[in-house]
Parts: sequence; structure tokens; C-alpha cells
Amino acid sequence: MNQQKIQNPETPVAKTPQMNDRDFINDMLASEKYMTASYSTALNEASNQQIYTDLLAIFNETQNCQRDLYNVMFQKGWYSLEAAEQQKLQQEYQQFQGYSSQFPYSNNGMSQ
Repeated sequence: MNQQKIQNPETPVAKTPQMNDRDFINDMLASEKYMTASYSTALNEASNQQIYTDLLAIFNETQNCQRDLYNVMFQKGWYSLEAAEQQKLQQEYQQFQGYSSQFPYSNNGMSQ
């Protein structure tokens, strides 16, 4: 199994006990991911429409910030991905295609 990394050239940072730019951005990214997950839970449980609307706006801002931080880390080579093998993608696709018959709604949103 040959896993190919997808990564930009890494921007060097000082290796010292003090936090560097990579450490700060990584910490912010982790915080944004946590907040996004928490806002998602709050949205699922919001019973008041105005609160839901406000939370949704905050969630969207948080999600956009998380994505911007991810993009910075990826561009600087501080965040890498592993390329998925085509065969593995096809297997996963087929597995989840089989699940679609179990969904309570069809493609047009109407109950079956």
C-alpha cells in the first residue's frame, strides 16, 4: 500500500520552547474545530427560532474561520493529506450506495 502525501513545501519555523507561528495557528485551528462541533450541537438542540438563527450565523462564521486557518496551514506545508487510492474510493462509494435504499427520504425529499 503506497500512501502518497499531499503537501506543500513546508515553511520553516524556529524550533524553540516558545510557541511559533505554526503552533499558534494549529492551536487556533483546534479551537475553531471544537467550537464548530459545539455550535453544531447547539443548533440541533435550539428550540427558539431566533436563537437558532443567531447560532447559525455564528456557526457559519466559525466554520469559515476554521477553513481559512486550514488553508493557511496547508499552504505553508504544515498540514498534509494522504491521497486516497482509487480502488478504496470505489469500494467506499459502493458501500454507501447500498445504504441509500435505507434512507427514509428519496432524492426529491418526499417520504417513501
